[in-house]
Amino acid sequence: MPGFGTTNRTYDNAVGLIKALGASMMVVDIKAACLQHFEDIGHDKDVHDLTYENVQARERTQILMDLANKNGGIVIGTGDLSELALGWCTYNGDHMSMYSVNSGIPKTLIQYVVAWYADHEADETVNKFLYSIIETGISPELLPPSATGEIVQLTENILGPYIVHDFFLYYMLRTGAAPGKMLYLAQQAFGEAYPKEQLKAWLKVFISRFFTQQFKRSCLPDGPKVGTVSLSPRGDWRMPSDASAALWLREVDEL
Repeated sequence: MPGFGTTNRTYDNAVGLIKALGASMMVVDIKAACLQHFEDIGHDKDVHDLTYENVQARERTQILMDLANKNGGIVIGTGDLSELALGWCTYNGDHMSMYSVNSGIPKTLIQYVVAWYADHEADETVNKFLYSIIETGISPELLPPSATGEIVQLTENILGPYIVHDFFLYYMLRTGAAPGKMLYLAQQAFGEAYPKEQLKAWLKVFISRFFTQQFKRSCLPDGPKVGTVSLSPRGDWRMPSDASAALWLREVDEL
C-alpha cells in the first residue's frame, strides 16, 4: 500500500520478498484515496502535519479490514511491544487489527529473529531481501522522501535507539525499577556507547511517552504473551490513561 513517503528501497524490498517467498501480491496505492480525504475534511495536502501522516495509516487499516471482510479472513497486526510502549502507532491505524501477533515481542528481538531466519532457514534470495530490510532505517514512511529518494522520517532519530527503550521497558516492567535504577543499569549496560546525559534524555522520552500513550494500550487487539513482559490490559498491565509522569520526570532531572 504505497503512500506519500514510500521509498523505492522499501517498495522493492517488499515486492522482492513477496515474490521470493512465492506469496500472492496485491498492490493498492493509497495516495488518491488520501488526497480525496484531505479534500473532504479541508486539509491542505502540502501541510505535512500529524493529520497528513495519520490519514495514511488509517487508510491502510481501512483497506486491510475491508479486504479481511471480503475474503472471510482477519487482519494480523504489524505493531510490536516497543511501539506499544512508546505509543509510536496511529490510534485506529496500525494500532488496530483483529489479532496483534507481535504485541509481546520487542523490536530488537524481532530484528534478531529475522536475522536468525535469514541465516539459518532462508535461501540466498530471501536472505538478501531480509538483510536489506533489517539494514533499512526504521520508519513509518509517512512523510515525503528527500530529493534523492531517501527516508527523512527515521524513528530512532526522533525517539532514540529502540535497544535503549527496550532496555528501559524490561527493567521497569519486569523488575519494577524506578528511573534512577533504570539510568544506572543503562550506564552499566551500554558503557561508553552513550554518555549519561544522552541516556537521561532518552529516559525522559521513554517515561513521557509511556505515560501519555496508555490510552492506546487500553484498547489493544488480542495478542499472545511471548516473553516475560506484556502490556496487555487483559493480562499483565493495568494503568489509568490519565496517570501523570511528573514525579518520574522530576526524579530524572535530579539524577
